[in-house]
Amino acid sequence: MTDQIILNADLRERTGSNKARVIRNIDGMVPAIIYGDEKETLNIKLKLNELTKASQNELFYTQVLLIKTGDNEEKVVLKELQKDPAKGKFLHADFQRVSSKTKLKVVIPVNFINEDECVGIREDGGVAAKAIREIEIMCLAGNIPESIDIDIEALHLGDSIRLTEISLPEGSEIPGLTEETDQMVVSINEPRAIEEDPVIEETDLEDGEIAEGEETAPDSSESEGEDAKPTEEETKDELKLFRNYINLYRKLGFKDNIKEWENQVEEIVEIRRQWYDI
Repeated sequence: MTDQIILNADLRERTGSNKARVIRNIDGMVPAIIYGDEKETLNIKLKLNELTKASQNELFYTQVLLIKTGDNEEKVVLKELQKDPAKGKFLHADFQRVSSKTKLKVVIPVNFINEDECVGIREDGGVAAKAIREIEIMCLAGNIPESIDIDIEALHLGDSIRLTEISLPEGSEIPGLTEETDQMVVSINEPRAIEEDPVIEETDLEDGEIAEGEETAPDSSESEGEDAKPTEEETKDELKLFRNYINLYRKLGFKDNIKEWENQVEEIVEIRRQWYDI
């Protein structure tokens, strides 16, 4: 058993929602109560830093805690821890008194041991399928286990362990467990087959041959050349069109830019003549 978690608390006289808000915002503490064991309920307030640190320990939620208020000590278990859903700040805590004879329902984590030495994994190549990670048990407050250890070393491929086969600490039981409610805890199964992508076999082709169903890309250099240089016939048509535009602009009276247009046409004509002897 690890060291017991201890919380220091102060008694509080102020109760109610408004008073609790003052304790949280002004005092920087968290209001809480201790009840049960046929004793008077205690209204206390806990130091925020101590409660925060304790809450980060998983045993805080399953083990017997010790709360000190001056010279008084109370053995308790956490029953409820309220948080602000938006800010995550602690709002209130409820603790129940316990004695060594008090029976409690607690949720205990399951610890699978000797997994690396499991016969079904080491020799048969199986994998451990863990169906349950924690178990609710009924036990004495003074005998709460930190975990329930399940040894799987001797399991072969296809073997399993169910709730009814688990060894619990003395005085502990799983509430409501029957043959009808029994569940699988762990089993050793064959690994799932991984489907591989089909391998496409490549056949040797002679130079220049094309596999059936494939298309060749057009020759980029050839297509670029065709786009960059018009044919002789296209060039003749283009020059004729230019001259017709010039004559049309003259008839329509556009005289200001005629000379500039004629010069541009002559430049184009000269370039075309270099391509073709026109």
